[in-house]
Amino acid sequence: MTDPERRERRAGRLRRSAVRLAVGAGAALLVFGLYALLTGGGARDPRARGSLEDVLALRERSDFNVLFVLVDTLRADHLGSYGYERDTSPNLDALAASGIRFAGQISQSSWTKCSMASLWTGLYPVRTRVLRAYDMLSPQARMPAEIFQEAGFRTAGIWRNGWIAPNFGFSQGFEIYLSPKPRRDSRLRRVQAPNITAQGSDADILVSALEFLRAHGHERWFLYLHLMDVHQYAYSEETALFGTNYLDSYDNAIRWVDSLLGHLFAALDERGLRERTLIVFSSDHGEAFGEHDGEGHARNVYGEVTTTPLILSFPFRLEPGIVVRERSENVDLWPTVLELVGLPALPDTDGASLVPQIAAAAKDTGGGDEDGIAFAQIDQTWGRNGMQPRPMVAFNDGHWRLIYRAADPKRSELFDIAQDRKERNDVAAENPEVVEALAARASAYLESPPPPWGDDAPTVEVDEMLMNQLRALGYGVQ
Repeated sequence: MTDPERRERRAGRLRRSAVRLAVGAGAALLVFGLYALLTGGGARDPRARGSLEDVLALRERSDFNVLFVLVDTLRADHLGSYGYERDTSPNLDALAASGIRFAGQISQSSWTKCSMASLWTGLYPVRTRVLRAYDMLSPQARMPAEIFQEAGFRTAGIWRNGWIAPNFGFSQGFEIYLSPKPRRDSRLRRVQAPNITAQGSDADILVSALEFLRAHGHERWFLYLHLMDVHQYAYSEETALFGTNYLDSYDNAIRWVDSLLGHLFAALDERGLRERTLIVFSSDHGEAFGEHDGEGHARNVYGEVTTTPLILSFPFRLEPGIVVRERSENVDLWPTVLELVGLPALPDTDGASLVPQIAAAAKDTGGGDEDGIAFAQIDQTWGRNGMQPRPMVAFNDGHWRLIYRAADPKRSELFDIAQDRKERNDVAAENPEVVEALAARASAYLESPPPPWGDDAPTVEVDEMLMNQLRALGYGVQ
């Protein structure tokens, strides 16, 4: 059999597997039971105890898988492991307690498509060129899934957010990339928001993931799950612990998604996969609840919409877990993971591997949480076709955070986040020299060199069906 014939046979198997993922969710539900999915789990951790040396030696192993879980619209400060007083996230807190938690993680945008383009490529938004509704990620971009695929991993992505659909370029390197068929579940509640009408829930993603593990768990795999119920404020009565107002519903949704993840982790345990799986957990952006006179996200880049979690959980447990307190960014995520697993790096990234910071934190020689720089960006007219771009950039440098409006630099805001973590007190007037210096760097950022693939900045025509799906998620696309 020739190599092309082998590739075609393998592609055929994977196409059939994708169909099984789409239709096999019902079988998975029968196995686990919907009530079990709704009520949370909790099993003894089967992993052996590990150490920093085991973390650094992971690259020498050839028997592990990688599970990348991203919860859309999850701000870090609503998780117990990040100091939240409500019990929203027991399974994720356990993940952090026996793994590595990055305490100062910053996303590169508050809008999913822009943020995910940066997360996947390790490039800042100004370099990905994915800034507006019709922008797509270049086919020439190098993606982590391609690197895993070339290393012999089965690669699959299961998602529910239309901004990361294949026509925007996000399927590159995935052998299976699908959005599961939504199932109607009367037990799920949603905030009564007239602009959010998307159907289905993250249980659809979970059962598809379980079917993937059933079909391919014996192979080496890279599985990406992009969950949306926190974005949609959807939750089950069985997992609801809090009230019914806007913020309560958000927290209930986190608790619901955490319960689903608990069952996913239990499924890994039951299949003997937990001891062979690196779990990477993150979010694309946060959510505003009245801070800076705003609700939701995708409007600005203040801290409440750009401060996100990052947790790594290994095939072994760390006791105690490691906390990296130095500032880090979503563009650092894949440079870090690829180095940890011993795979080739992404080209010419703005992000950098955080492995040195992990080692320093484990030895208690790390810096403070205000070290390092970070950028976040949004085009405030991204969804208004025909309007001129209006870039808004957040620039962190030490304890300073500048909010820079390129169209009107005089309206820049400056916050001393060492004293004012929630960015309530604009001190620009008292520190004009700091504003001038940081504004110059923010302006220079907007003139950054092109990405590794050159000046190619493709766009895509979005059909009315997809536009309606995006509007159903609450995005005011025009």
